[in-house]
Amino acid sequence: MNLLFVTLDQYRGDCLSLLGHEVVRTPSMDALGREGVCFSRHYSQAAPCAPGRACLYTGTYQMHNRVLANGTPLDDRLDNVARMARRLGYEPTLFGYSDQGVDPRLVSDRGDPRLSTYEGVLPGLTVGLDLSSHGWQVWREHVVAAGYDVPATMDGALSTEPERPEHLGISAFLTDSFAAWLHRQDRQWFAHLSYLRPHPPYAAAGRFAREYDPDELDLPVAAGPDRHPFHELALALPFTAAPTGEREMRRIRSQYYGMVANVDEEMGRLRSLLEASGQWEETIVVVTADHGEQLGDHGLLGKLGFFEQSYHVPAIVRDPSRRGGHGLVVKELTEAVDLLPTICELLGAPVGAQLDGLPLTAYLDGSTPPWWRSAATWEFDWSFITVPAGPFEWPWDRRLDRDHLTVRRSATEAYVHFGDGSWRCYDLAADPTWRTETTDPGVVLSAAQAMLAWREENADRTLTGFLLQDGGTGRWPEHSIGPASR
Repeated sequence: MNLLFVTLDQYRGDCLSLLGHEVVRTPSMDALGREGVCFSRHYSQAAPCAPGRACLYTGTYQMHNRVLANGTPLDDRLDNVARMARRLGYEPTLFGYSDQGVDPRLVSDRGDPRLSTYEGVLPGLTVGLDLSSHGWQVWREHVVAAGYDVPATMDGALSTEPERPEHLGISAFLTDSFAAWLHRQDRQWFAHLSYLRPHPPYAAAGRFAREYDPDELDLPVAAGPDRHPFHELALALPFTAAPTGEREMRRIRSQYYGMVANVDEEMGRLRSLLEASGQWEETIVVVTADHGEQLGDHGLLGKLGFFEQSYHVPAIVRDPSRRGGHGLVVKELTEAVDLLPTICELLGAPVGAQLDGLPLTAYLDGSTPPWWRSAATWEFDWSFITVPAGPFEWPWDRRLDRDHLTVRRSATEAYVHFGDGSWRCYDLAADPTWRTETTDPGVVLSAAQAMLAWREENADRTLTGFLLQDGGTGRWPEHSIGPASR
């Protein structure tokens, strides 16, 4: 089978008309969900981009891959989706970007440009189109050749997308590039399409900038009165605080929804390309996002902190050979780390012991695993913006390691544990907006114990399944090392 792996950047999981959003219309994504399986309560494990993608690409929680910020290197010991595909004989090809920093221990030349960027290429990927800040000029040249003036900076070019036709937008350009590549393929392929939108700047391309009337849109969830100090910190930062004026907030939301509509149209174009080439029924499609977007909720913009708007993302999987689950909308809690083991099983690769996620294949066949998890978990680290003043002595000063939080979100509550020992527990059954706390000792203790059990259950297991006896096979003699399988 071919594998089309699509990531949308900063796409909120509730922005699907299939799931009943009161404003956005996503006919292409809806159609894909009706012909595949839509995971309606799917969560990224980290933010921002590089941490979220590290979890997605490697199938590991942040506590294992330790990519905490844009710029944290990705440990080369970790297996990933591209390396897995190569072992199966594919040449996994990237269109867009993957935002993974190189492991500096592999680079001997200190002047190597890879040591100065977080926008490196995930090991194992072949680059078909580079739309990172290092390669985006190829899109600008395309637009200039069509007769338009385009600012020389990437942010400026993106901010002026409403002034040009949508067929010249960065999303359409990526699809066009993939189409040209697809025409040249003469064997099974694996393509990773990484769309930038609906990531800011909040400026949709062409007609999509006018798709939604700001005066007719929903408004954000306001920040609650009792706020944790981290929430107060985020509200004080200029790049994470949402505008206080309603007019500007409505404009932002209208442009965000327009960008959602734009990438939805591109999903429809991808389908048309595959149908026209006769490959739709030969291609597994996986669509998701690296993280979500606050969009003004709780007074915040972007992706950060503990609120679920930054982590709830779409996930749709269509395997044409597994029709038992087609049309299913899964309400169980699923995670980004589940997608790599799922792809492994769909392509016939072993599910490595490194992987923290669980395969979603049972859902694709129309059944619900009786052993499925009861909560989703994510992490956020903000030590990169809170470096303490004064001497920073290693190894005795561990203040930065406390600038971290972990969230365990079940169907009824969300428990947030901070590295300094403080916590919050939100009663989601009573108030799904995350503004009503509970201090019920039984509820809080149970949630805290469940989080501790989660960490114990998910300790690194890469080599722990083996004992150095009888040839090193130990407790799992049916499995071999390289990479270790469960």
